[in-house]
Amino acid sequence: MMSDHRKDDTPTLVARTLNNPVTLLIARICVVAPFLGAGLVKLLDWQTGEAEMLHVGLHPAWLFNLAALTTELGGSILIILNWKTWLGAGALGVFTVLTTFLAHRFWMFPEPARSMQFNSFLEHATISAAFIFVVVAGLQRRKGD
Repeated sequence: MMSDHRKDDTPTLVARTLNNPVTLLIARICVVAPFLGAGLVKLLDWQTGEAEMLHVGLHPAWLFNLAALTTELGGSILIILNWKTWLGAGALGVFTVLTTFLAHRFWMFPEPARSMQFNSFLEHATISAAFIFVVVAGLQRRKGD
């Protein structure tokens, strides 16, 4: 809920729209969409999930696939439901940082692949930072800021 005391010059309509529970639910779904999709793929197409694990050198592939899909689906559900958001966002944030260093080792590629991998690396870093904002937004909303 927005406090009556305005801290900036954001127009009231914009502030109310952005602080609306439906808007925030849609935003939470969008933030976790890549993880929700990837987790479902790993669950529904187990062989593809294992192949992904083998591709980045993780053994045993079945165990890493299970861990990845559990993290991706579990963290996504916590964030979407806005319950234990800190846990879901923390799990997905750490997962993203770790997998980024495994899957997008830009420093090991020659150009032009290095630039593409570097961009993907930064995109994943941005997603990890977004999880911090998800938790902070939830905390501020509870305080009524």
